[in-house]
Amino acid sequence: MNQPAVRVENLTKCYRLGTRARYGTLRESLSGAVTGLLKNHPQKKGKMLWALEGVSFEIQKGETVGIIGRNSAGKSTLLKILSRITEPTRGRAELYSRVGSLLEVGSGFHRELTGRENIYLNGAILGMKKSEIDRKFDEIVSFAEVEDALDTPVKHYSSGMYVRLAFAVAAYLDPGILLVDEVLAVGDVRFQKKCLNKMQSVGEQGRTVLFVSHQMTAITRLCQRTLLLDAGKLIKDGPTAAVVSSYMSSGLGTTAAREWKDPREAPLGPAARFLAVRVRNESGEIADVLDIRKPVLLELEYEVLRAGYILLPHYHLYNQDGVHIFSTHDLDPAWRQKPRPCGRWISSVCIPGNLLSEGMVFVSSAVISLNPIIPQFYERDVVAFQIVDSLNGDSARGDWAGQMQGAVRPLLTWSNRFYAA
Repeated sequence: MNQPAVRVENLTKCYRLGTRARYGTLRESLSGAVTGLLKNHPQKKGKMLWALEGVSFEIQKGETVGIIGRNSAGKSTLLKILSRITEPTRGRAELYSRVGSLLEVGSGFHRELTGRENIYLNGAILGMKKSEIDRKFDEIVSFAEVEDALDTPVKHYSSGMYVRLAFAVAAYLDPGILLVDEVLAVGDVRFQKKCLNKMQSVGEQGRTVLFVSHQMTAITRLCQRTLLLDAGKLIKDGPTAAVVSSYMSSGLGTTAAREWKDPREAPLGPAARFLAVRVRNESGEIADVLDIRKPVLLELEYEVLRAGYILLPHYHLYNQDGVHIFSTHDLDPAWRQKPRPCGRWISSVCIPGNLLSEGMVFVSSAVISLNPIIPQFYERDVVAFQIVDSLNGDSARGDWAGQMQGAVRPLLTWSNRFYAA
């Protein structure tokens, strides 16, 4: 029987809210002594938070596995236990190879050391010889694009520089198991794609990758298998397409509508605040499954807080393989190049039927202002919906019942001419 790369058995992690972690430092020991003197005084017990409850699974060598779930589902806690950053309350987590992890910006870096020194420090922590790090050094620096700042202490790096170098170190120092959290969202879009390509390459080389992300397009592109967590429990483990589809339609993740009930929690820019985005069918109902032959209505609701800005609402659509299908922005002639007054706005666009291909479609939504260009808010994969094709013969599928590739599936007009022999 082959030994797995990762084996997790009944993994449980409980935190007591309102208490401080104990790290065993001199300060902690002294404060503990003082606390002992006050032990007869009544103390308020913190509430118990079960970040993980009875999670079990195995991951084989060479698998690339996604981990998804809403906020506070337990995803990051799981990776921290696998990275030995924190200990489980109960259960076991066994890893059978060297682990490289990127869980937060600059994790594992010493802020006073230079980029060069941190590369060697991280390699040493992983148990690598200097000669091994030397062989990888140029590739790390080139990938991270920090040549000019290599001998500068990393405390002076921007968050983007920090995460580029941290990812390059984690990916290039030959870990058998690579753990990556949502930290890639810090980088720009170009670098995110670069990182995704590298993770794909790591997986193809037979190494194991565990990838936590809220970006379903990245999960579906990279991972053949996905784990779905909710409230600390593993509720689904299987092929990525099936697990993502279940997540999107279950109400646990982003569905066909996303609304911020509390304006204080809504994405906010200098002039506008995001309120909601919705997917509607031709009857105006919110729908997450739509007929390929019917139109799809995207509705963006936002609040203009400061008058005088020329605003441009827009959408980006991606399929389940991460392919950018198309982008569209507001072309309403009534408001092109015109400042919008304060108040609540709903900007809608209709996507005609027989355009999108069948499968999952992820929608990112944003508003920017023009002249000058100022991003107001941007939400990636904020809603999603499923396009289902018809077998009636009146869609672009026609009489073909097999698989059809492509990001779009327009219904085109064909004609034939016959010439007798």
